[in-house]
Amino acid sequence: MLFSVYFSRPAERSGEDVDIILARLKNVKAFERFHPSLLQRICLCGFYECLEKGITLYRQGDIGTSWYTVLSGSLDVRVSETSNYQDAVTICTLGTGTAFGESILDNTPRHATIVTREFSELLRIEQREFRSLWEKYHQCMAGLLVPPYGVMESGCSADSKALELLQSHVPSEKILRAGKILRNAILSWAPHMIRDRKYHLKTYRQCCVGTELVDWQMQQSSCVHSRIQAVGMWQVLLEEGVLNHVDQELSFQDKYLFYRFLDDEQEDAPVPTEEERKESQEELQDTLLLLSQIGPDAHMRMILRKHPAERTSDDLEIIYEELLHIKALSHLSTTVKRELAGVLIFESHAKAGTVLFNQGEEGTSWYIILKGSVNVVIYGKGVVCTLHEGDDFGKLALVNDAPRAASIEDFNRILRVSFHPPSTDAFTLTAKSAVALCWVCFIPCYSRYKVMSGTPEKILEHLLEMMRLDSQFTESDSALEDFVLMHCVFIPNSQLCPVLMAQYPFSASQGSDQEKLDYTLNNKRRVIRLVMQWAAVHGDYLQEEEVAVAFLEEFLIAVSNDAKAIPALRDQLTKLEKIHKILLRQFSMGDEKLQKRQPIKSSDEILFKVYCCDHTYTTIRAPVAASVREVIGAVADKLGSAEDLLLVNLSSAGGENKVIFKPNDVSVFSTLSINGRLFACRRDQLDSLTPLPEQEGPATGLLASFELMSSKDVAFHMTSYDWELFHCVHELELIYHTFGRQNMKKTTVNLDLFLRRFNEIQFWVITEVCLCSQLSKRVQLLKKFIKIAAHCKEYRNLNAFFAVIMGLSNPAVCRLNQTWEKLPSKFKKFYVEFENMMDPSRNHRAYRLTVAKLEAPIIPFMPLLIKDMTFTHEGNKTCVDNLVNFEKMRMIANTVKIVRYCRSQPFSPDSPVASKNHPEVRTYVRQLHVIDNQRTLTQLSHRLEPRRS
Repeated sequence: MLFSVYFSRPAERSGEDVDIILARLKNVKAFERFHPSLLQRICLCGFYECLEKGITLYRQGDIGTSWYTVLSGSLDVRVSETSNYQDAVTICTLGTGTAFGESILDNTPRHATIVTREFSELLRIEQREFRSLWEKYHQCMAGLLVPPYGVMESGCSADSKALELLQSHVPSEKILRAGKILRNAILSWAPHMIRDRKYHLKTYRQCCVGTELVDWQMQQSSCVHSRIQAVGMWQVLLEEGVLNHVDQELSFQDKYLFYRFLDDEQEDAPVPTEEERKESQEELQDTLLLLSQIGPDAHMRMILRKHPAERTSDDLEIIYEELLHIKALSHLSTTVKRELAGVLIFESHAKAGTVLFNQGEEGTSWYIILKGSVNVVIYGKGVVCTLHEGDDFGKLALVNDAPRAASIEDFNRILRVSFHPPSTDAFTLTAKSAVALCWVCFIPCYSRYKVMSGTPEKILEHLLEMMRLDSQFTESDSALEDFVLMHCVFIPNSQLCPVLMAQYPFSASQGSDQEKLDYTLNNKRRVIRLVMQWAAVHGDYLQEEEVAVAFLEEFLIAVSNDAKAIPALRDQLTKLEKIHKILLRQFSMGDEKLQKRQPIKSSDEILFKVYCCDHTYTTIRAPVAASVREVIGAVADKLGSAEDLLLVNLSSAGGENKVIFKPNDVSVFSTLSINGRLFACRRDQLDSLTPLPEQEGPATGLLASFELMSSKDVAFHMTSYDWELFHCVHELELIYHTFGRQNMKKTTVNLDLFLRRFNEIQFWVITEVCLCSQLSKRVQLLKKFIKIAAHCKEYRNLNAFFAVIMGLSNPAVCRLNQTWEKLPSKFKKFYVEFENMMDPSRNHRAYRLTVAKLEAPIIPFMPLLIKDMTFTHEGNKTCVDNLVNFEKMRMIANTVKIVRYCRSQPFSPDSPVASKNHPEVRTYVRQLHVIDNQRTLTQLSHRLEPRRS
């Protein structure tokens, strides 16, 4: 629809005109995230322009006066390397919803020429008005200034990005510096490595050998764990041109091959001065740490550039580990991902505007974006969407044997999956920024059906039909596992049990008598197998639901009766009876328990104190799952009045840090902070609530006893206790936590206690450091905590490992410069290495790659798993068009299965040599006394080391 009817001159617009324009602009993609007040301002100051095909809006080199948004139509972006406009090349097309012209913010000349590709409608805002809008609303407008012909980097305007495309690649300052430090270090301590070398009667000047470079690097730092890692670090320098193969090969190899540093390319290469030698010694460890962080990506690109037939088993394993973290492949099975590892191919497109394929062309590849973004362009519609890191495109044409439906413009690194059968696809894609892609050959499993959504009954029916009764594990079995694990979200046991019972007596209506018998038998066996799997997953939770217990009784009788007539069911009946006995017996305190910690059940009763405003308290006994309403009722019975009583969680910080529980909240005692307490009061008494003295935490540290304990002992007993807590967490608690235990009407007390343990360890580290007044003792504490973290990592207790390191990274600790300065360099190096593992970039890629290589048992970094599940839940609807979004269920189930794998082996590490204070260490780590008030900890920190003026 044309906008000309509504865009009169700004000064002449009535309130009704503005409302009409506003309604139209809300439908423009570019403005969909704009604040209403910003849209209102745009309606008041924007001008409407309509241009015929072939009109030049402005030329490269002009000084801009306006900013534009495309309302309809499309425009070409043309760049010339000379001053002659005739040499201009079209680098991309701007479609509906895109914006351009932001160079008016800093008055720089236009770096591209813009020409209408067809009849187009534009919204124009003059420079003065646009600057005013930018100053007030730049945060929400920033995303709009990412043009389709360049990725906007920090401090880089979109128009200047077009200019960047005309410049050749130069190494980054960081990598140039890294190369210089390594070269100077080698010349200082191993000068024989860089020398003239002869090979096949030819002399290669000032070269190093690949194997020697790897050997040298591994000797320099503990952060270099393997030769493969070292290869990746040298590959970083090779990609940037700071290190070069003498025959210009693009891959660094751990072989007798010659490489030359950039500085040695010139005839009279400089020798490092004494000052440069000193600098290289000081900066070497930081340089190696930097390269170790970015080396894995470079190594991955190097492997993907190889022809698939040339990849080693190690190469395939590295690719597979990377595929585990690509969202476009998250729904695929392990088998498929391993097959993809053998056929992926790397592509890098440094120039924005590179066309990957055009609309109507034959489709031969499927693409996955590793880095950067691409525009999807359809003729006549312009840019219809932008795809980013982790997205994929191009597979529909391969599956459907259809022509490309759009053009794709690419900008960075992409994985491509090549398909050799004649098939075509429906897109033209154009790179939006430098992009990284990969190919993959089409896997036969793509032709199989996969449950995406449906009613619970139909999903169950389909999964039962697809179930294999032999021992071979299939994709449908995995989906069935996911159904059993996640069904509580969309079909509770009260509804599922009747459905399962109805599925069991299934009988065939067609075929011979033998065929009917076989068909009926197989269906019964499928349902029995499902019920056993369901009972195994839900375990003791089934005891708490009468409907589940009644169903198991009824189902067992039905199977028992059938087994008399159908001998083939007797094996399954025996297994079912065994599960039934285990599930329905009550907990005993027999020898089998061996005093091991047991999971807390909803029906368990606990004693806890509820305080009043005057710090008096009453002790009540209530079930774990008791609601706030029930707790208040019990308190009122003792206090004699329930009038307007509120139940409050008061933290040690007091003041505004209080949470009023809702009447229907359940199991509130497990949600308290470490030093939090429950208070009951009237609403008019809320402001008078103050923390108890005991909530402030310890006034002195326990250094005297703690420093006598072995770091390994402490880590061992911490891990033993953490494993007990972790092992008590039921898989279903993760699901209840994700979807809201109030919504599910379930408790998550074991999970709550395990998550609280993480905070407890973190605050323990901060508390002990901030309560240590002697500088030399604080340095010893830092060393001890770093050693404890190292031992926790050795025991695969990554939850405690992260908690300790995050405690050391807390502002109250990391600001203690005098303390950190005196820490030996060896421990600083360990600490930096541990911090590197905590790096949150690329969705915690460093941590995820580390965990992927570990074998069970593992205590994982639980907050990250919770975050993964929460993001999946919040980013995907549970139901779509009244159908269960089963794909979402599978994604969440995959995260839960990580926890299952971590606990698939018992925790039984070698205990440290017994010492006389072992019992003391065990008691100490289970009863940590901490200050959990960040303000108090910061104040203590400033007393230890006041801020320098």
